Formats: sequence, C-alpha cells, structure tokens
Amino acid sequence: MKENRLTGTGAGNKPLSHGLIIRWSDVFEPESILIEDPYAVSESILSTRSREAVVSGPGKVELYTYVSKACGATGFSTGIAKFKPGAHLPYHAHEFSEAVTILEGRARVLVEGRAYRLGQYDCAHVPSGVAHQVENEDAEGELVCHWAFATSTPVRELVDRKFPIDDRGSGNPTPADPETIVRYESDAIYELSKDAFFLDLFARRFGAVGICGGHGRFLPGASLPCHIHDFDESITIIQGTAVCLVQGRRYELSNCDTAFIPRGLPHRFLNLSDDEMSMVWVYAGSEPDRRIVDAHYCSGELTWPGADLA
Repeated sequence: MKENRLTGTGAGNKPLSHGLIIRWSDVFEPESILIEDPYAVSESILSTRSREAVVSGPGKVELYTYVSKACGATGFSTGIAKFKPGAHLPYHAHEFSEAVTILEGRARVLVEGRAYRLGQYDCAHVPSGVAHQVENEDAEGELVCHWAFATSTPVRELVDRKFPIDDRGSGNPTPADPETIVRYESDAIYELSKDAFFLDLFARRFGAVGICGGHGRFLPGASLPCHIHDFDESITIIQGTAVCLVQGRRYELSNCDTAFIPRGLPHRFLNLSDDEMSMVWVYAGSEPDRRIVDAHYCSGELTWPGADLA
C-alpha cells in the first residue's frame, strides 16, 4: 500500500531516532484492515462535570480520571489535575511513562531535584521509576494539568526522599537526563490538515514508552479527515467547541470534555464554530499513526464492518 508521510525535525532536547512526525495513509477499504475484535467496546464521552475527583493533600489538588480501564481503554489512561494556589503533588513515581501537559497557569516540575518552569501547553515526560513532583507556585491562580499514563489503571507511589535542587528555570534537560521537556513555542508545529496545526509533545522519539500525544489547534472551519488507528485514543477539548463524528453518531465537546475512541473505529473532529478550537490527543501507541478512510464511514452513510456490534 502506498503511504503519504508528512515529516519534520521534531522538538525537545532528545536526538530523534527518525524524522517521522505523522503519517496519513491513503484512503483504503475496510476489508484490507485486519483488526481483532475491533468493536468489543464503543466510544465514550467523559466530562469533569460528571466525574468525581480524588483529592490529594488538604483539599488542594483534585485529580480527575477520564479514560481508563473503566471505560474499556487498553494500555493507557488520561485525566486532569487541578491545583489550588500554592498546592503541590509530592514526590512520587510510576512503573510506566507519564506525560504532564500544562493547560492553565504555570507549573514548577521537579524531577529528582531538577526544577523546570512550564507554561501553557508545555509538556514534561517522565519515564518509569523516576521520582517527580508538580507544584503550583502561583499564590492566586489555579494550575490545571492534563496527565497521560501508559497504563489503563493509574496509580502513584509516593517517594519519601529529598533531592538537592538544581534550578533549570525555563531551560530544558540535558541529553543525560531521563526526562524530556517539549515547549509549545516550537518550530516543530506542523499543519496536519488545512488550518489544523499540530505539535507532538511526547512519543517514543522523546523517550515515552507505550503512549504518544500532543496538541492540536483548529481554526474556524478546520477538520481532520475520517480516519482510524491501530490503538485506542483519548481526545480532550481544551479550548472552544468540537464536533466529533463516530460512525454517524455526533457529539459536541467543550470545557475539557474527553472522547475515548477505541482502536479501529472511524472518527473525525471538526471545528464548525466561529472561534478556534484546540485539543490534547493521546494514543496508546508509541508513535502517532492515522489511516484515512472514506468520509461516509464517519457520517454513517456507510457502515463500518462490525459497527452494529458497538
């Protein structure tokens, strides 16, 4: 099968193993795709308004889980953390990759004592087993972060250890450091579709294992073609209003509403409003890959094989 590839140089401090940023494959028919039991689970729409927060500390950090094993996700989970002024999540570690993307406010992220200041849409990736802490240094404003784990059952293990501070400020890790910082103000932003601008924030080429993700900005009228993935996807709408089409089912998302799209299910996102729309997308795979299919599968005019089982 012939493939179309859009390449670039990537972002962040780590050397890239290759130049791949994203791949659109040519339009093809569903019978050419081999997917085992693709409709064991259906899509889900999840909202902070309907989620119960897990509170950390004296009521200062609220943790919301959106996508996880509970909605049928495999190999990853996503959610939101809200920090009140001065709040922090103490040092902890995971047995899997984590990526933290700043949605609102400014964060101080410490990784074994190395302290970085992150602004809106900056992202920190922390590998398995590396202790880290997230702080809201603002005495007045709230900090909101998007988190993504390479497991469907999110857990944190507290680390009772003190690390000497190495203040990196707005700088980036060195090649010897295990963590990666990708800043949103990057020349690696690319136009994935007309008026839809994407930046990959974490992936295998940045040290992540089992997950990848990034930021997508849609100008009014912009959209992505109808497509599928070989892995589950989480899409959180962080600005404006998005229309999501999944095999003829239509959803409107805003205010951090999150869509869970299982692997192999045709879908697309559109900005039909007069304002910009943006999202944080996460895949349960180490590098992004999108395969275009006929638009009629998303509109529901054509039925994707097995869709009646969803």
